[in-house]
Amino acid sequence: MDASSVRILVVDDHDEFRRFVSTVLQGRADLEVIGQASDGLEAVQMAGELKPDLILLDMGLPKMNGIEAAQRIRRNFPKSEIIFVSQESSADIVEHAFGVGASAYVVKTDAAREILAAVDAVIRGECFCGERFAGHNFTRDADRAPSDAQDQGNFVNKTGFATSPLA
Repeated sequence: MDASSVRILVVDDHDEFRRFVSTVLQGRADLEVIGQASDGLEAVQMAGELKPDLILLDMGLPKMNGIEAAQRIRRNFPKSEIIFVSQESSADIVEHAFGVGASAYVVKTDAAREILAAVDAVIRGECFCGERFAGHNFTRDADRAPSDAQDQGNFVNKTGFATSPLA
């Protein structure tokens, strides 16, 4: 991914949170929010139209949940990386998110501290999960071709804790 101009689609059903994330991202010259969507179907459609480098995706979306939207996006637009930003904080949910090919997971209550770290990790070809998941071993979708950094097993969180090599 070309770090000089990263194109981002923000998907969340809460307008206020979508605006917050977009504002944080647009504070950096190397990040460009190219679109916003409020449901899973719109996310899949916009991913096809806009071809974003990154998609920040909520789990609990109307019309199509984030997991199903991520599966469709990964299948149809595999060059778009997915960062889940969700209120869900269960390790099982996070495992499922990485299982469908997500590159990062940030809990919404930690977004102010971790969203840019997650974006930066994904730009570098690494996976990211927040520090609240330190000590958990997550496995990434094995059907997905890893980048060079991912092939070396880079999986970091905010504190730099390596959880496990990517599958």
